Amino acid sequence: MNDLEISRAVANILGKYGATAGSSATSSSMPTSANAYVAPAEVAAVPEDPIGKLVAQILNETKSTPKAAQVAAPQTFSVSAADSSNHGIFDSMDQAIEAAHIAQRQYSLCSMADRASFINGIRDVFGQQQVLEQISRMAVEETGMGNFQDKVIKNRVAVLQTPGIEDLTTQACSGDSGLTLVEYSAYGVIGSITPTTNPTETIICNSIGMLAAGNSVVFSPHPRSKQVSLLAIKMINQKLAELGAPANLVTTVVQPSIESTNQLMQHPKVRMLVATGGPAIVNTVMSSGKKAIGAGAGNPPVVVDETANIEKAAKDIVNGCSFDNNLPCVAEKELLVVDQVADFLIHYMKKNGAYLLSDGAQIQKLQSLVLNEKGTGPSTAFVGKGAVYILEQLNITAPADTKIILIETDKSHPFVVHELMMPILPLVRVDNVDAAIDLAIELEHGNRHTAIMHSTNVEKLTKMAKLIQTTIFVKNGPSYAGLGVGGEGYTTFTIAGPTGEGLTSARSFARTRRCVMVESLNIR
Repeated sequence: MNDLEISRAVANILGKYGATAGSSATSSSMPTSANAYVAPAEVAAVPEDPIGKLVAQILNETKSTPKAAQVAAPQTFSVSAADSSNHGIFDSMDQAIEAAHIAQRQYSLCSMADRASFINGIRDVFGQQQVLEQISRMAVEETGMGNFQDKVIKNRVAVLQTPGIEDLTTQACSGDSGLTLVEYSAYGVIGSITPTTNPTETIICNSIGMLAAGNSVVFSPHPRSKQVSLLAIKMINQKLAELGAPANLVTTVVQPSIESTNQLMQHPKVRMLVATGGPAIVNTVMSSGKKAIGAGAGNPPVVVDETANIEKAAKDIVNGCSFDNNLPCVAEKELLVVDQVADFLIHYMKKNGAYLLSDGAQIQKLQSLVLNEKGTGPSTAFVGKGAVYILEQLNITAPADTKIILIETDKSHPFVVHELMMPILPLVRVDNVDAAIDLAIELEHGNRHTAIMHSTNVEKLTKMAKLIQTTIFVKNGPSYAGLGVGGEGYTTFTIAGPTGEGLTSARSFARTRRCVMVESLNIR
C-alpha cells in the first residue's frame, strides 16, 4: 500500500469514528448541454487529533499486514490488486472477475470525493479531442460500421453528459421515532456486455455510472470491436492508477468471446448483469437469476401529420435517420405520414439528402441485398453502412452528400416491420393522424424504446405519447435529441426498455438501503 492509499484509508477510518470535519455538496440536476457539465465539489478535512494513538496503530497494522490478508484473494491463482501493469486486461474471465472483486472491496473504503475524482479523471482522458478522434476513427475502421464524425459526437456526449455521483441523492425522514436515511449503495461487481454498434460510448458511459455508484465493472465487449474496446479500458485504468484508485476497478479479457460472456453471466461474484444488445443476449441475462438490466432492440417509428412544420420535419428526419448510419437504437426506422402532406415531405427530404428509390426491380434487389436469408432482419454485412455505399452495390451512383435511401411501401414490407440499423427509411402513407398513431404502436412491437412525432397538435402529440409508452418520445426534433444531442437531459447508451429502468444512470446501478436511528436526531 503506497502513502496515498494509506492516507486515504486513515481518512476513511477517522471519518467512521466521527473525527472528520467538512462537507459534501451534491446536485440532483442533470447537465443540459454538451459543454454544461460542472463536476460536484466535495471537500474533506481531517484533524490531527484526538485519536492519534488509534491512527498510529492502524498505520502499523496496515504496513505490516500483507494485502492478501487484508482482502482474501482466491486460492486458484494470484491477482494483486496493486498490480496495474495489465491495465485491467486479463487472460481469463475468472481472473478479470476476481481482480474486480478485490478492487470493489477496496473501493468501498474510498470517499465520495475519491469517486468524484476518479470519474472526473475518466472525463478528462476522453474529453481530449485527439482521444475522441482516435477511438472514433478506430471504431469505424475495426467494425466497418457508422461514420467518424457522428461517433465523435456520441463519444463526447457520453463523456460530458453521463451523470456521476450527483445522481445518488439521499432521502431522509425524521420524527418522534428518530431518523431514517435511504441511500444508494453499490451492488459489487457488475458484468457489462457491450455491443459492436456503440463500443466505446457504452464503455465510457457505463464506467462513469457504475463507478459513481460504487461498483467495479467487468466488461465483455463484442469480439468485432475488441481492439477499440480494450484500448478504452486500458486508458481508463491508466488514468485511475494515476489518481491512486484501487487497481482493476474496470476489467475485461484479452480475447472476448461467447464463452467468456457465458462465464461472466454465471460467475457467483458478479452481482448484476447489464446487457446492451439484441434480444437474444437480453433474454439470456434476464433469465440468469441475477439482477439484470437489459437494453434491447427498438424499431422507432416517426409520425408526421398535416399540422407539422414539413420543411423542418424533413430535415430532422433525414438527420436523425442518417446519424452514425442509423446505428443508434433510437434512430428513425420507419416513417408514417398523413397522405395529404406526404408528397410535400418527400420533396423536402430529397432536398436534405434523401435519395428516393422508386423502381420496383431496384427495391426488390435492395431487399435481397440487405436482408438476411430468412428476410427477418438485416444482413450484418450492411448494418451501419452508408447510403452511398449501399446504392453503389445496386450500381446506382448517388450524390456524395446522400444521407438516406427513401422508399415508399406498404406497412407489411420487411423494411417496415424489422429494424435494419442502416440508413434505409421506408415511408408509409396513412389516411389520418389517428391511423398513423395506431400503426406506430403496432410497428414499435411493444419494445417501449423510442418514438418520434412531428406535429403542432398538442392533443395528438399527447395521445401518441400516452399510448405508445416508449422510454423516449421526441416531439418535433431528430431522434438523437432524446439522447441529449441537441435536446435537454442527460446521456446514456444503455436504454433499458425490457427490464424497465429506461435511461440508465448511476442510480440504476445501485440498490437502495435504509439506515434507521431510533429516537435520536429529531431536532424539530
